[in-house]
Amino acid sequence: MNKEVCKKFQDVRTSLSDELEGNGIPDFKDDSFLNKYCNSGNCISDFDRISAGCLYLFDGFFGNSSVFEYIAKNNINLVEYILIWLSYMLNLNKSEKHDNIKDFYNYKINSYDNYKQGINGVSDYKSYKDLIDRKKYLSMDINIISKFYDPFKSLCNLYTEFDDDNKNCKKCSNKAKEFVEKYKGLNEDSDINEKSPYDQLLSTLSTDYDNLKNKCKDVQNSNFPALTEINTLQDAGQTTKQTGGTEQTGGTEQTGGTEQTVQKSDATSSSSSIVSKLIPVLSIFGAISIFWGISYKYSLFGFRKRTQKHLREKLKK
Repeated sequence: MNKEVCKKFQDVRTSLSDELEGNGIPDFKDDSFLNKYCNSGNCISDFDRISAGCLYLFDGFFGNSSVFEYIAKNNINLVEYILIWLSYMLNLNKSEKHDNIKDFYNYKINSYDNYKQGINGVSDYKSYKDLIDRKKYLSMDINIISKFYDPFKSLCNLYTEFDDDNKNCKKCSNKAKEFVEKYKGLNEDSDINEKSPYDQLLSTLSTDYDNLKNKCKDVQNSNFPALTEINTLQDAGQTTKQTGGTEQTGGTEQTGGTEQTVQKSDATSSSSSIVSKLIPVLSIFGAISIFWGISYKYSLFGFRKRTQKHLREKLKK
């Protein structure tokens, strides 16, 4: 992410408001720079306008080989930001009668040539549709994906205000705190941290924030708070904390591809279970041993008595 990327999104927001008006309807203006992305150069429906904004962003980042090399080649995660924006805009204008994501994909992405034509000079990706399909975010819950838009917009505001030349880090500190709070809210949202597919979006936001934070780390009076660690609830009810190359999962710690599993509670309960099962078994064996010992003792005593009686009778004869 950089200032130029965020300015592209700001251009779209100027024409396609990301806020609802008093009547509960988004304010979509008919600006000429978006009309060229609609059939016959005229955007009629809300889907037309949203599609035009989406194509404008794809063209701005992936439109040809020179743009791709300059902006997107080393930052392919820009597709995630476009899809966050798209999901949010479709959710903003949602209808109870229609599945906006499904309808938009079928009527626009899957049918409109602008999404399916090749990218000039780029062989890694066939088309904008190919970029979208690879991310698979449009098959996820639009309500959850939309939650990422506000933190993304906050991060963009931070990048837009930041000056690479003057390093105005102190001035940006308040916006940094604002983003960190929004990010924290995402990270604590059970809809997000229980579903691992959304971890990548959190990771992308985190990486772009840390990149900017590192530019200010040696600047006096700058205050860029640290982000909370990404929390993921696993199937076993354990909590995973991901930080850099180390992942700690409840009793499991993974570092650099090596996994050590420490299962104290499981081992304790397992040991208790084994002991509880062994006690009655040992008791039975103990009882059997005592019984056989007594039986042997009395049988030996009886044998001696019979032998002595037999000897006495022989002596009498």
